[in-house]
Amino acid sequence: MSMRGWPLIKLLPKTTNFKFVKYARAAAIFSVVLSIAAIVSLFVPGPTMGIDFRGGAAMEMTRGGGQTLDLGAVRGAVDALDIGDVGVQGIDTESSAIVRFQIPEGEEQTAVVNRVQTAISAVVSDVSFSGVSVVGSKVSGELFSKGLWALGMAVVLMFAYIWFRFEPQFGFGAVAGLVHDVILTFGLIVLFKLEFNLNMVAAILTVIGYSMNDTVVVFDRLRENLRKYKTMPLRDVIDLSINETLSRTIITGLTTVMVLAALSIYGGVALFGFSLALMFGIIIGTFSSIYVAAPIILLWGVKRGPRDDDLTPVKLGMASQP
Repeated sequence: MSMRGWPLIKLLPKTTNFKFVKYARAAAIFSVVLSIAAIVSLFVPGPTMGIDFRGGAAMEMTRGGGQTLDLGAVRGAVDALDIGDVGVQGIDTESSAIVRFQIPEGEEQTAVVNRVQTAISAVVSDVSFSGVSVVGSKVSGELFSKGLWALGMAVVLMFAYIWFRFEPQFGFGAVAGLVHDVILTFGLIVLFKLEFNLNMVAAILTVIGYSMNDTVVVFDRLRENLRKYKTMPLRDVIDLSINETLSRTIITGLTTVMVLAALSIYGGVALFGFSLALMFGIIIGTFSSIYVAAPIILLWGVKRGPRDDDLTPVKLGMASQP
């Protein structure tokens, strides 16, 4: 077998000359339509709230003799009851865990708890239960509001960071990309009826961080090129900057998605929704860096910094668009 093309990273072109700005209008229409659909879905039918935001019951279970507790078997037994979102988390030793589950509307708490304990006892021997508690709607409502507050604060702080590091129009472009990514990720959660819980809040916060990192890379190169190529049209400078960071974007995004894909397959039910939302967010975050954040700079305009070089488009080998 020939190894001439290995490693595969060598197959990627060193330089590209894609005209991204040329399709910015079509991409903007696509993004607006998807964003409107995602916003509507948040109200009709709305996200499927998990235990953290709907309330439910939690109890501790321990297997006697220090025997190892099979968390997968416990989750499967409770899932089979079809009572909603289920959470199983190991604590301290391998023989103890906390089980969280929802109380379906119209059913008594005691009856549901007994059903869960019976189902678990059928698959796990020598197990005891203790510390049964109920998370009410008031507590879950506070968690929900605090989760949304965390998302909002993350966006505001990211905007402040970009404003401080670059210029206001860069900040608005970055925030537009972040809001776009968050809205579409919420739309995915509703579309696939994924449980919206604290894990999903963590996934969305991670998407915000990843999207911002990718946008900063593009903006940093754009700022450098604006100083270097004073006579080049802004649309060409944007295309050049995106092309120069494209290989880094592809490599970083692809390797991250591969890891998350493995996590979604082998991580079980508990991590499937988290991994899926994160994969989608990374893909859409890459898209927004190119077709949401950067085009706003073109619409707004930008002041070019002090000249570093006086290279022209002819020297660069790129033909400016009319």
